[in-house]
Amino acid sequence: MQYKEYKDGIKLSRLGMGAMRLPVLNQDEAQIDYDQAKALIDQCMKGGVNYYDTAFIYHEGKSEEFLGRALAGYPRDTFYVADKFNYQANPDYRAQFQEQRKRLQMERIDFYLLHGIQDHFADDITGSGCIEYFDQMKQEGKIRYLGFSFHGSADVLSRILDMYPWDFVQIQLNYYDWYYGDAKELYEILTQAGIPVVVMEPVHGGMLADLTEKAAEELKGEASQASWAMRWVMGLENVQVVLSGMSENMQVKDNLETFSQNQPLTEEEHNKIEKAAEIQYSTVAVACTGCRYCCPDCPQGLDIPFLLNVYNEAKIGDAWRLNKLNGLPEDKKPSACQDCGTCSGHCPQGFDIPGYMKEMQKIMKEL
Repeated sequence: MQYKEYKDGIKLSRLGMGAMRLPVLNQDEAQIDYDQAKALIDQCMKGGVNYYDTAFIYHEGKSEEFLGRALAGYPRDTFYVADKFNYQANPDYRAQFQEQRKRLQMERIDFYLLHGIQDHFADDITGSGCIEYFDQMKQEGKIRYLGFSFHGSADVLSRILDMYPWDFVQIQLNYYDWYYGDAKELYEILTQAGIPVVVMEPVHGGMLADLTEKAAEELKGEASQASWAMRWVMGLENVQVVLSGMSENMQVKDNLETFSQNQPLTEEEHNKIEKAAEIQYSTVAVACTGCRYCCPDCPQGLDIPFLLNVYNEAKIGDAWRLNKLNGLPEDKKPSACQDCGTCSGHCPQGFDIPGYMKEMQKIMKEL
């Protein structure tokens, strides 16, 4: 495992384990398959991973509890835990923080973040008093380092950076978003400010590990598509930790192999990746990462990432592909969408999800 010095003599593994996509039972996000998920943690620990990331809302609140239990058998000084305050789930930051430590069964949270700040609620969360409170918790040793994860604009990011001497910031960063999103601009703002970057979505929710056939042609070889994406991110000097939401043994194995050695991309490989991104961009309608932030508060309980994936299939291929949705119950089809906009409010990408549901509904009627 490669390590990178952080501060205060701490060395963090370049690969971090994200506890957002753990294996579950009966397709129920709240029922983590403990034995399988624990095996992944053990595999990571054996492979040298020492950074573990969770949040108040992951797996409907069960991720923190699982992670605390799974790590309980290891010496506390052999790993670092990152957790997050989710303002939209519960704005009472005091109560949420205490609940998180209880779930984790830990007195200290090593890396604590304000979770998923977006432009439309940035002022609400930063003005709530939580920063001052978490700074107090830091002074008391209950938080070691304070940062935030971000899904907003460059202007808002710059404004938040001026509010507090942040220890780190987590952003969505991958080669696709570098060329066709705002990842490059956000990364450069943080680098100029001297703030270490923790990376989320390095393979864009799995998209860069499962490229379209034509895009994949550019990255042919023995290495996995995911490893190309990981190596690209690792090549950025200001990247501290790269998170991967690993849900199966082979993903852990592949990542451990990738992060076990320093293999900078050559100029030729960079060119291949840029070409693959260009081809992929031409075929993607909605670049959903499958984070599922949109799902918990949907009044109809729609499986929005699944519906958007089928939408992409229809836009890339043919409209008839939407016919697979006919097997869903009526209250789970795009037509059940109430156009309340709650999903878009939680979407880190800001997608007009109700608009896509309406378009699918219209196409299905025409079919």
